[in-house]
Amino acid sequence: MIDLKAIDELARRLNDLVPPGLNDARADLEQNFRAALQSGLNKLNLVTREEFDVQRSVLLRTREKIDALERAIEVLEARLNAPSSNSKN
Repeated sequence: MIDLKAIDELARRLNDLVPPGLNDARADLEQNFRAALQSGLNKLNLVTREEFDVQRSVLLRTREKIDALERAIEVLEARLNAPSSNSKN
């Protein structure tokens, strides 16, 4: 979800740049600016900060599990490759 306050503020700022001769069209232009900004941002397929933080947390937990599994594999490989003290020559 896009922050509508930020879009409204940007639309207002764009509207402030409209030349004084177009004062009658300001409200309509601001509405058009707002709609164009929302449409453009929606096409970007952005996520909220909350969604981003949740996915980041999931990714970090996954990375920790992968690191632990890699360490366990290294230990098991070391055991397999170590000369056996039980073997007879």
